[in-house]
Amino acid sequence: MVFRARGLSKVYGSGASAVHALRGVDLEVARGEFVVLLGASGSGKSTLLNILGGLDTASSGSAQWLHAGQRHELTGADDAALTRYRREHVGFVFQFYNLIPSLTARENVALVTDIATDPMTPQEALALVDLGPRMDHFVAQLSGGEQQRVAIARAIAKRPAVLLCDEPTGALDCATGVVVLQAIEKINRELGTTTVVITHNVPIADMADRVLRLADGRIVHSHVNPSKVAAASLHW
Repeated sequence: MVFRARGLSKVYGSGASAVHALRGVDLEVARGEFVVLLGASGSGKSTLLNILGGLDTASSGSAQWLHAGQRHELTGADDAALTRYRREHVGFVFQFYNLIPSLTARENVALVTDIATDPMTPQEALALVDLGPRMDHFVAQLSGGEQQRVAIARAIAKRPAVLLCDEPTGALDCATGVVVLQAIEKINRELGTTTVVITHNVPIADMADRVLRLADGRIVHSHVNPSKVAAASLHW
């Protein structure tokens, strides 16, 4: 098991204006699993992802992750511990690519590999998302889908244990989005990277091991894809 959450809640504000983003969520994610989060805007998907990624903290409940046989508490961890966790163990992909226009695809990925402990080379990372021939192109010379795949390569170049993707196809048309999602699935399959993706692109459900639907801050439905049962151990 990589993640375990129990009674996870998040409240923004207080009193009559309080917003309950998460309401007592219980969740387990297995090592190597590919999980998709579906739900309407405001259902709690991004809040859940941000807590798992150490970008936000819970108001109550527990969120733990397992590394090197040890349980680590994300809930209540200080800023230094969360920064170290994000830097060493988590790769993020967002809707907007956050690439540096004056750099090539290779140089954008190298920004991560230059500071990581045991990175793959930029060439290796870009080859995994089928962009080897485009690695020396500048951002403006790449399509939207190619730019997002550079962002994916940058996220996985440090060999993270976990890849968290928040609407990675939100700025793309459906066909291009499928290409990007296939690249994410390839990373999950070939590297065994535990992957959690927020998306409105329903076809990705067929790629995932498990689909969780959220509403009003709760997980209201969980569907396991029988054709893609995760091979990783479910033991905590």
